Amino acid sequence: MKLLFKTAARNILRNSRRSLMTGSAVAAGALAMMLFGGFVSYIFAGLETINVQRVGHLSVFRAGYFLFGSGNPAAYGIDDYRRVMDLISTDPKIRPLLNVVTPTQSLSGIAGNYSGGNEASKTFLGVGLVPSARDRMRQWDEHRTGNARPTDARLSDDDESRGLVGVGLARILGLCGSLHISECPAASTKADTLDSRKPREDIVGLAQLEGTSSERKDGLPHLDLLGATVGGAPNVVSLAVSGAEAQGARELDDNYIAMHLGLAQQLVYGRGEHKATGIVLQLKRTEDLPAVRARLNQLIADKHLDLEVRDFGELAPFYVQVVAMFSSIFVFISLVMGLIVLFAVVNTMTMNVMERTNEIGTIRAMGLRRGGVRNQFLLEGALIGAAGATIGALLAFAIGAVVNTMGWSWIPPGNSSPTPFRVDLTGHPSLMLGTWIVLTLVAMAAALIPANRAARLSVVDALRHV
Repeated sequence: MKLLFKTAARNILRNSRRSLMTGSAVAAGALAMMLFGGFVSYIFAGLETINVQRVGHLSVFRAGYFLFGSGNPAAYGIDDYRRVMDLISTDPKIRPLLNVVTPTQSLSGIAGNYSGGNEASKTFLGVGLVPSARDRMRQWDEHRTGNARPTDARLSDDDESRGLVGVGLARILGLCGSLHISECPAASTKADTLDSRKPREDIVGLAQLEGTSSERKDGLPHLDLLGATVGGAPNVVSLAVSGAEAQGARELDDNYIAMHLGLAQQLVYGRGEHKATGIVLQLKRTEDLPAVRARLNQLIADKHLDLEVRDFGELAPFYVQVVAMFSSIFVFISLVMGLIVLFAVVNTMTMNVMERTNEIGTIRAMGLRRGGVRNQFLLEGALIGAAGATIGALLAFAIGAVVNTMGWSWIPPGNSSPTPFRVDLTGHPSLMLGTWIVLTLVAMAAALIPANRAARLSVVDALRHV
């Protein structure tokens, strides 16, 4: 076996120029596959981080909410949600894996800004949350993508009246100036029709009836939020807008309001029993998701609870679509690179067989069997592939390290703020090893056709070949 390797290495060096060109093709294929694979891996990690920070790993809803609840979130509130949270957080199998468990409340209604001469109103989609839990969730960064968010002082557990709006909604409601938002133009004209005044009369009248205040001592702009309680009665609360936060999709940005859970529950349930739309679980590690989900389903079945469990992939289908798209692109690029390597090695080994026909006849006359000839050329192809893949891996690692130190940034799909542009190779050694093995096997497989041709040569014909 040692002799076989030495002979194969000498034959490769004997045709050094041809071997160098073939090895370069293999190295280029390995470089392209590894760099793109590292970039795709970082995209996947970044998108997962963004979605897990926003919606957690798992969410517990009342049965049916996922399919039908968006039309009427109040009707799908979880009864005694604090008891359900205690059941989850104290479970001995789930507790060690948990990072955050927190309730949320979805709601919708009409938001009006009628202060400072404004006459603007807009339907909104809101979420009620616990600010401290939101801060902890936004600091989750298992994959070290650099997307961890700092604590947001604009929301506070101690002040239920404060909230955030999307930048688009702030623009529509005329809050750009008071919130000091750049690149946020004011409306050129003001609508002054009966339809635009009607929401104002309804909201302001209900606000006066409910006793909500339109004046803020801290100078923050405020919105009057009109919604319907779970019983169908209209209800109004006042929201002090402490800031605007851009959302990844324009449709959401033009409608988004985040507020304290207590204020959201007050708007939805009024003086009735306060419930929660969902219970969000953020885990320490994503790999624990299947086990925790199975345990949650077991607890729900054992306690006969009318609940269901959904993961972040179901709540954020865009993430699943992006993963599928980039995976398909990576497979396509890998196939193209594999074909280039295949034809390059086939061409090189075919030329080697033609040039060494007399040599093949000689070693066959000396007693070497057909299998030995075949193995000789297969090994030469494998060595060329392995050498080229190794060089490509080293180049990919070096280029990736340079790219990661350049400080480049980009805005990934579904995100509203820049994130670091990186190529993650060190975090995915299986990608580099898998690419190396695949290209080496492709090179060996490409050598099979010429190797079979060499093995089938007649000894007499090979010896008299000119």
